[in-house]
Amino acid sequence: MTQSIPTTANSTASRSVGDWFSVLPVTRAQVLAGFALFIAFVIESWEMMIIIFSSGAIAAEFALDAQATGSLIGAMFLGMIPGALLWGQLTGRFGRKRTLLISLAMYPLFPLLSALAPSFETLWAVRFAGGVVLAGPLVITFPYFVELVPVRYRGPATICLSAGWPVGVLVAIAVTMAWADSGWRMTIGFSAIVGLWALVIWKWVPESPYWLAERGQLEHAKNALQRLSAGQVEIDGIAPAETTDESIRFSRIFTGSRLRLTIVQTVINFCFSWGYWGMASWMPALLAERGLSAPQGLGFIALGALFMFPGYLSASYLTTKLGRKGVMLAYVFLAAVAGFGFAYSGSVQEMYAWNFALSFFSLGAWGVWNTWLGEIYDTRARGAGTAWGVSAQRVANAIAPIAIGSMMATSDFFTTVAFISLFLAVTFVAATLLPETEGKALA
Repeated sequence: MTQSIPTTANSTASRSVGDWFSVLPVTRAQVLAGFALFIAFVIESWEMMIIIFSSGAIAAEFALDAQATGSLIGAMFLGMIPGALLWGQLTGRFGRKRTLLISLAMYPLFPLLSALAPSFETLWAVRFAGGVVLAGPLVITFPYFVELVPVRYRGPATICLSAGWPVGVLVAIAVTMAWADSGWRMTIGFSAIVGLWALVIWKWVPESPYWLAERGQLEHAKNALQRLSAGQVEIDGIAPAETTDESIRFSRIFTGSRLRLTIVQTVINFCFSWGYWGMASWMPALLAERGLSAPQGLGFIALGALFMFPGYLSASYLTTKLGRKGVMLAYVFLAAVAGFGFAYSGSVQEMYAWNFALSFFSLGAWGVWNTWLGEIYDTRARGAGTAWGVSAQRVANAIAPIAIGSMMATSDFFTTVAFISLFLAVTFVAATLLPETEGKALA
């Protein structure tokens, strides 16, 4: 039955998009849109991890040392730095949906070129260029999703979206093992198939009503809300938003009240990403240093990925009760403890136990952070703010593999892992400085 939400006597367009999302129920249309964006994040994870699982074979073919291998792993992330800034601008100018479709449809060219690379230098350049393009889905997916979900379900739903990361890790492991006999070129080239997912997003995901209203397209915003409500709520009208060019002026996130938010989220994104990626990028090598074979190492990583799921689910449940800040602080603190425990493990069994704890709490915290980052800015600045945060993550992603590779050549396992875990401690401190957003409509 269609539910009519009363408006004021003076206007049938008296509700903002945020107000409508405060009364919208969960519908099949929202679930389909969420699933489409979930797989987009799976693709991101798959593509970031596949080079790590293939790095040993690539290093053997091109005779690379640890630093060169780390540089190759970091090439895509270096490309994502300018890519994130570029797509962050475009998502404000051209919309969430169109920008996501363009970036995802362009990406398949780069796995194919990677598979044909005749040298390390060529492969590095292709991975860098691929990073520029793949930054699009990474920048857009989460702020887009939070603009499609009812207020009371936004936190749990967006944290569940983050569970696409371990799914992507498992897909990358499965693809690596499936094409092991065919070599790394087939493993990486197979990723070209991901471009087909753009068709699903085109079919299932509407444009953000927030963005449409901000651009003055009120009728389109109304239609998008009506589609998301699946006829359960009669959308009488949309209150006009102040339409400016602020969404495409990147510098606005460094002025006024947004400046403090930008500084704090930059520290969190850099340190949190370093704390996670510094470990993930060299996990196969770190495990080999402790005596695990390559198949055992992949099994270890796969089991760790499985423990990410309860981490996400628990964080999703707790965020509505404790808020973003409470869950983020608790999980980052416990992840740091687990990281130090992993560093000082005295046996393989202890390594498993501490890594499971690290996977549980670290990825649960990432789920909260992916949600929180999309909420702290208003609609006009959300795309730019997220893009800047992703850029800070990619700086850490690009530097960490090289720095950790150098440390591994001169330091022992314990020192290397403990150093990585220190960045989680900094993340904890910075997170205390952000405002709570649980239960609040998006601005």
